[in-house]
Amino acid sequence: MFHWTERKLTDGAAIAPDERLPWGQTAALGLQHVVAMFGATVLAPRLMGFDANIAILMSGIGTLLFFVITRGKVPSYLGSSFAFIAVVLAATGYAGSGPNANLGVALGGIIACGALYALIGFIVMATGTGWIERLMPPAVTGAVVAVIGLNLAAIPVKNMAPTGFDAWMQAMTFLVLALVAVRTRGMVQRLLILVGLILASIIYAVLTNGLGFGTPMDFGPVAAAAWFGMPGFAAPVFSGPAMLLIAPVAIVLVAENLGHLKAVAAMTGRDMDPHMGRAFVGDGLATMLAGASGGTGVTTYAENIGVMAATRVYSTAVFVVAAVVAVVLGFSPKFGALIQSIPLAVMGGVSIVVFGLITIAGARIWVENRVDFTQPANLMTVAIALVLGTGDFTLRFGDFALGGIGTATFGAILLNLLLGGQARPKG
Repeated sequence: MFHWTERKLTDGAAIAPDERLPWGQTAALGLQHVVAMFGATVLAPRLMGFDANIAILMSGIGTLLFFVITRGKVPSYLGSSFAFIAVVLAATGYAGSGPNANLGVALGGIIACGALYALIGFIVMATGTGWIERLMPPAVTGAVVAVIGLNLAAIPVKNMAPTGFDAWMQAMTFLVLALVAVRTRGMVQRLLILVGLILASIIYAVLTNGLGFGTPMDFGPVAAAAWFGMPGFAAPVFSGPAMLLIAPVAIVLVAENLGHLKAVAAMTGRDMDPHMGRAFVGDGLATMLAGASGGTGVTTYAENIGVMAATRVYSTAVFVVAAVVAVVLGFSPKFGALIQSIPLAVMGGVSIVVFGLITIAGARIWVENRVDFTQPANLMTVAIALVLGTGDFTLRFGDFALGGIGTATFGAILLNLLLGGQARPKG
């Protein structure tokens, strides 16, 4: 059993991954991490037609699995990955509302992706991290992360505002989130997605249920749902074309996890490279487990890394608490019904902000690693990858189609190798 050294919270002192605060404070911080991951982890399944309860449940179980595999050395929460959205929509033909009728096909692809991801992790464990960093230097990882947000931008803009009123509500929603981000402080600011979602939903309810604009919110299913019950597990269907389409997302997940490990290393002052292979394996196996149960693929969450940066508490104990809370929420049908009651237009406005923040996270990788864009190799690699992803450039190989995120990811890797881009930051 993993043992943490108990520490008292003192001003300015950081709590290391193998340390913990007294259990009462640890529990409070764990709840804070649940709230931090909540908005994005329930947004992704909504956009793909998955069951939000399963997504929350499997995020908790996946985080516990990740903790065991990394031997408690890597502080991370595994939440729903947005990298799967575009390929899942392409594989299932999902129209954007209600349950996904072809869910099983997507789940088979998610399992294939997790298997490939875990395989990469085992190779890193056997051979070291040097090759993965040469293959995906900051210019490439920044482009891959930015492309995810840019590629997904059309989903809320084109598909989540069917009426003029909905379009105005989307604008109201992202304005509310922007005001929360700029005008508030402390934990309210850190929880801008959740706070903004609640405030925008209240405004929507006043305008629709109260004043008669648009489609009213229906709280009947929330009132009728039980507090506790079994979630709707789903079985995977293994379709070759869908697996070939979704499996390459593993490269995107590697780029995300690599960036997050570097961020954690910078914050904690501890070398995370020895744990990189296990982190990839843990994330890959958690993704396979989620796909086998009806959940979305998972990834390490930047939202929770942001909370660690704010609190300077890097204890892996808080993530164990957060994971247990997520598992409990996964067995609450009332919680799932509440998520489903959120208006599509409000979810669209939140999506615009989230996808924008993902894009900026990619740019932040370039800035923090001092990527030199006066080098033509870096400039061409990133420029081409961004347009491939944003324009959803698709390559077809018979029945298999590699969409924008895939072509941008592999394109950035291959261009970097071919052109000889910057492998290390300057200075």
